[in-house]
Amino acid sequence: MLEKEIHHIGKRKTAVARVYLRPRKGEVGTVSVNGRSLEEYFPRPALQKIAMQSMDLTNNNGQFDVYVNVAGGGISAQATAIRHGIARVLNEMDVALRPGLKKAGFLTRDAREVERKKYGLAGARRRYQFSKR
Repeated sequence: MLEKEIHHIGKRKTAVARVYLRPRKGEVGTVSVNGRSLEEYFPRPALQKIAMQSMDLTNNNGQFDVYVNVAGGGISAQATAIRHGIARVLNEMDVALRPGLKKAGFLTRDAREVERKKYGLAGARRRYQFSKR
């Protein structure tokens, strides 16, 4: 069981999530994102599920109080960053959980970033329309 607070950082695109796992205070663990409940911060159930996938996989749902500070990116990237941060905390807490988290790909930081816009182009790769005449 967890005696003290453990924290880690999860990332995805430009979203950064600082995740704190603490021993639960009540009967069931609570999840707080930027001072609001998980359901309030992520209204879509799919994003709630993505954010808590690490806990579901390791059967730790409701075992701890989870506090998250997340910034940057969109809400989808933020949910994935939270999943990454929770997976890293669980890995530090219990090394026996590592094979399952690693196999599911939750410990790997998704390194895909938006490609920068180049000069002379409309976007990163899109060219301006060619006019023959």
